[in-house]
Amino acid sequence: MRIDKYISSQKNELSRSDVKRLIKQKRVTADGITVTTADTKVDENTNVCIDGEQVAFRKNIYIMLNKPQGYVCSTRDGKTPTVLELVPEELRRRGLFPAGRLDKDTEGFVLITDDGALAHEMLSPVKHVPKTYYVRLASKYDPNCEIVFARGVTIDGGEKCRPAEVRPDPDDPFACTLVIHEGKFHQVKRMFEAVENKVVYLRRVQIGGLVLDPKLALGECLEIMHKDVEKILGR
Repeated sequence: MRIDKYISSQKNELSRSDVKRLIKQKRVTADGITVTTADTKVDENTNVCIDGEQVAFRKNIYIMLNKPQGYVCSTRDGKTPTVLELVPEELRRRGLFPAGRLDKDTEGFVLITDDGALAHEMLSPVKHVPKTYYVRLASKYDPNCEIVFARGVTIDGGEKCRPAEVRPDPDDPFACTLVIHEGKFHQVKRMFEAVENKVVYLRRVQIGGLVLDPKLALGECLEIMHKDVEKILGR
């Protein structure tokens, strides 16, 4: 591809016009040779540098975010801050979006990427990718909900959920872990309302086979490799 397109695709802060200006200033090299024109052809194996610092090529980027409360999972909102505002500058690039949603008041694992094909596969209802949540309840955990959820609980509006797995927290009688295989609107909250309880705290801790890094603080991001992301799809 053209070198101006290559650099701007990897550096969110640089437009193609910015790159052309850098080229005129003789600050861009390709395999050690100073670039003189913006249409110079490069590929992912070319050693492209700006001021001697390499611009490494990544076809796609995958970011694990530990979402805090108060942020919405969208690319723009206007009134409420979005999860993209939590992505540090060095990981930002054009086309980023959250692959899936968490409610504004829900914490935990959100995958942010620019890989539309993977996100489509991950969110496809055919795949039934499991999502695991830590749930804290207003009333004590009732073991009877295990049977109800395993059969597929019917929530308000008459919607029936797919079978889900729930197990109590051995250290907290008000808490449990829930695994669901779909993503209906406010589903976890509505499921517990259907068994006469209420969710007071919710955190997503796992998507598919990929677990939220326990060392990742609220609001922090971590770039992960494609091989790790594939755990989401059970590969």
